[in-house]
Amino acid sequence: MAVTLVSGGMRSGKSRHAEALLRDRADVTYVACGRGADPADPEWQARLTAHRLQRPTAWTTVETRDLAPLLGMPGGPLLVECLGTWLTGIVDDAGLWEDLCAASEFVAERTAELVRSLSGSGREVVLVTNEVGLSLVPLTPAGRFFQDELGRLNAAVADHADHVHLVVAGRVLDLSAAPRVGS
Repeated sequence: MAVTLVSGGMRSGKSRHAEALLRDRADVTYVACGRGADPADPEWQARLTAHRLQRPTAWTTVETRDLAPLLGMPGGPLLVECLGTWLTGIVDDAGLWEDLCAASEFVAERTAELVRSLSGSGREVVLVTNEVGLSLVPLTPAGRFFQDELGRLNAAVADHADHVHLVVAGRVLDLSAAPRVGS
């Protein structure tokens, strides 16, 4: 089945575009990779609620970062939101922010697992991700690590995707036929 990567900056419209790609399907599983609602953070709760309200009510939501089992199951399309929160979450879960060398190895292993699972999946998959590196270099080692690793993750997934869309200022650019950067 087809794999589509939808990338873009914050508030670019990438999530709305990804959802629109599957809007006519009732059998979508929306995979939320980020942290859940936190009663101590009402602004984050409001963001999550707004995201839920814009999705069709027939869609199923699963909150997990363990993507391989879902990709291996038969079923309707998966919409994975988003690789940036997935990356942050797997490093959080492994407690590796203080050891960025170990974190880099861990992320490389999990990225390889994700790409293998995508390649072997019989499901249509739409993955949303944040585009990184278009602005300032982060001031902290953890910020630079995140930017570098998400850039690598995005490139690895894009290399195996059938379609790659970049959303900028609410406009969609189809990069699927664009030349690829050599290794």
